[in-house]
Formats: sequence, structure tokens, C-alpha cells
Amino acid sequence: MTSPTVGAAVTCRRMHEGDIPAAHALSQAVRWPHRPEDWQFVLRLGSGFVAEQDGAVIGTGLCWKQGERHASLGMIIVSPDHQGKGIGGRLMQLVLEELGTRCTLLNATPAGQPLYERLGFKAIGTLCQHQGTLASIPPVALEGGARVRPARAEDIPALIVLANRATGMERDALVRALAEVAEVAVLERDGTLFGFSIMRRFGRGHVIGPLVAPDLEGAKALVAHWSVPYAGTFVRIDINGATGLGAWLEQAGLSQVDTGVIMARNGVPPEDGAVRQFAIINQALC
Repeated sequence: MTSPTVGAAVTCRRMHEGDIPAAHALSQAVRWPHRPEDWQFVLRLGSGFVAEQDGAVIGTGLCWKQGERHASLGMIIVSPDHQGKGIGGRLMQLVLEELGTRCTLLNATPAGQPLYERLGFKAIGTLCQHQGTLASIPPVALEGGARVRPARAEDIPALIVLANRATGMERDALVRALAEVAEVAVLERDGTLFGFSIMRRFGRGHVIGPLVAPDLEGAKALVAHWSVPYAGTFVRIDINGATGLGAWLEQAGLSQVDTGVIMARNGVPPEDGAVRQFAIINQALC
């Protein structure tokens, strides 16, 4: 597919796996930590577009349909040499056309917020990026016989239910894909799962996310679980600023290094109330 010309000799088309080396080079140019493997993972789960000039990829934009009513978008990158020419805006238009009327989430920088507001997005929260060398964390005491344990293959359906309830979106494919490439820990009481967290390779080290729990103590217990095998390693976690988890993460060696704006278009996904997503998968998949 080829779109109308954006500017002199700049065109847009659908992204394919052969574009990953060029997309990775773009993300490096803007100092994003993504590895080629991270690009492969997000592209396999979604779809997107690239902007080209003289055969060179100079921009990207991806999106992920999460059921018939919800979606997320991200990886909106334009080469530093080509910014300010409307290329990012055209890529956004193509992505939004792909998603139609779905309620769509994105995570923006404060500088990018006005652009997204002009496209119909509204700020609904704050995203806090924490990272650093994970400390050795004492286990968090849980009430009522609850415990954290490694997930088993038969837990996947329950994880999907929890992920869908916590976000209000259909995350079946995302959870299954993450479980194939990551480690998963679950909160369990009397044989019933009521929370989980996922640890996987990403960027400079590892990332925790998503993190789904009924309360703050459950979220802490799921993070503390990972300090046993991963203390002393570089770990990142991106949390909703309203969760109250940030101060505790600082004590665990994961300092806040950046703040973003959580934005939504065409409404907001419904909240469950009994379980919530404390940490996102990443800033693209949400």
C-alpha cells in the first residue's frame, strides 16, 4: 500500500519485517533502548507504516488492535533530520485510519501532548518510568494464605481473564505472546489466581510488565519475587503514577527517570475496580 505523498519524494507504505533494521536504527537515533528483537515482537503482534525518502526509511508508526473496541498505538518515530515536516502527523493519520472508531490509548511525552490533543486524544493519567539496578527485596507478607509462585502453562487462561479485567481490553493474544518469551509469576490464594507479573528481556536489561494486582501489597509482592533471581541486574518498570507504587520502587533501586502522559481517544476503557494494572507492558502496547 502506498499513501499520498507527504512532502518532496516522501511516501508512506505498510511496514514489514524487512524494515526492522532500519526501524531499529531510527530508534537508536532518538535514543530509544529497543533491540531488533523488541521491534520484531511488537510488529508481529500489530501492524504499522513507514515513511520513505529515496528508498530510506525515515519514519515509523505502529498500532495494536485489542479486540473490536480497543487498541493502542506507538513507535511513532521520525528521523531527527526530517522532523518538523508533517511526516509524523501523516503516519499518525494512517494508524488512526487503521484503527477506526476503537477507543485508543497512547503514551506521550509532555512535548507531544498538544499534537495528540489536536487529533482527539485526552490526557487521562501520568506514566512514570522507573529503572535501575534492582535491589534485593525482602518478601512481602501477604494475608489469608496468599503466595507468589511461578506460573504454569495451565494458568494462561486465568492470566488472560485478569489482564482483560484490569485494562478493560481484550488482551488474549498479548498475554499468550508474552508468556512464550517471558517468565511469569502469579498471586494465588486457595487455588485461585488474583494477580500476576511478567519479566522479560527488553532494551538495556529486563522489564517488568504488565503487573496486575488487586492492591498495593500484592503489587509489591510480585515485584519482590523478581529480586530473588534478578537482584543486581538492570530492570525497568513503567507504572501508572496514580498507583502509589513509585516511592517503594525507589527504595528497591528503581529510580524514576521520566514522566509521560497517558492519553485516550474515543472514550476510556472501563475500569474493573477489583483488580488493576499497576505497570504496563511497554509504552507502545500499554
